[in-house]
Amino acid sequence: MTRTPPHLATLVVMTALTVLTLNMFLPALPTMQADFGVSKATMGLAISGYMLCAAFFQLLLGPLSDRIGRRPVMLGALGIYVVASVICLVTSRIDVFLVARAAQAVAVAGGVISSAVVRDLYEGRAAAAKLGVIAAAMSIAPMLAPVLGGVLDVTLGWRAIFASYSVLGLALLALVWVDLGETRQPRTGPGLLARIGVLLRAPLYWAYVVCIGFGVGAFYIFLVGAPFVAAQVYGLGSGMIGVGLGSITGGFMLGALVSSRSVARIGTMPLILLGRVLPLGALLLALGFFALGQGGIWLLFGATICVGIGNGLSIPNANAGALSVVPEVAGTAAGVTGAVMLLIGALLSTLTTALLAEAPTPERLLIIMVTAVAVSLGAALVARRLDVTCA
Repeated sequence: MTRTPPHLATLVVMTALTVLTLNMFLPALPTMQADFGVSKATMGLAISGYMLCAAFFQLLLGPLSDRIGRRPVMLGALGIYVVASVICLVTSRIDVFLVARAAQAVAVAGGVISSAVVRDLYEGRAAAAKLGVIAAAMSIAPMLAPVLGGVLDVTLGWRAIFASYSVLGLALLALVWVDLGETRQPRTGPGLLARIGVLLRAPLYWAYVVCIGFGVGAFYIFLVGAPFVAAQVYGLGSGMIGVGLGSITGGFMLGALVSSRSVARIGTMPLILLGRVLPLGALLLALGFFALGQGGIWLLFGATICVGIGNGLSIPNANAGALSVVPEVAGTAAGVTGAVMLLIGALLSTLTTALLAEAPTPERLLIIMVTAVAVSLGAALVARRLDVTCA
């Protein structure tokens, strides 16, 4: 078995696969609904079922990679992914499609294994810098994936999207086979279960997880709530709404790039705190203008760009902190962090939909986002107090 460390580009593509698999087929949902002859609710299971299985797979694959290694877990996950994608491509039965679509969620192995590999190879600021580069590069995926999916649906039909998934999965399988050497370090001392127990009982780990979960949660709140506000309050069409939604991702890319270039000089914790204070200040400022009747859609989008920048500054560094609490079980740490992040995102998205259903005002959206960012900042301050190694 090769032990050659993988190239950073391989880790980027592995991570991006999760986002591509979730987002690229979304523009084709109406076409797929008509083709299968099912209701919107049934077709929506292709999203909700995927996300539920993604959380499960993260909880499973992280510890499994700590036990048997990063390389076999990633190769096995990609094998399942290719088979599931081919089934989605060829089936004409909605039940078979939904099962195979849920199996595609094994793509989350890419994010879990990439994070664990980085922690296997690097420590502290170096790990945070590498995670920042990966985050910045893969943030292109959520911006381009829906566009590519829409083009494929219009020109070749929705099945071309799943053909693309199949080809991409097969190509990545070959790349991982060649480039991803085993990076898990031999363990000494207490066994795997004992170390996982130490991780899950560590307040520092959960402080970092809450910081990440509610930071990303603010992003989900915006994605769910902004279309209601933009359409019903400001009368924007889908094109302009799409530009506004993409702005927060652009902010994340900028923040992650700044983080990757400056963490060696500044340190992880200052960037985490800056990434929490910046969006909180911007959101509170925007809320003040709206309360005075001086707000507008561009002020709303401008404030939320700061949320993206703040997440780009904070998330890679907080992730590096979470993975460093018990380095020997970095795979478990990455898996649990990802699963909790999805759960918090789902809960906050549901809450946002309920609170904005009758009164989709920008003030209400901003208040929900402020609350999430404030919780994230509080968790970051707890992590700062608990982590004696952070700098």
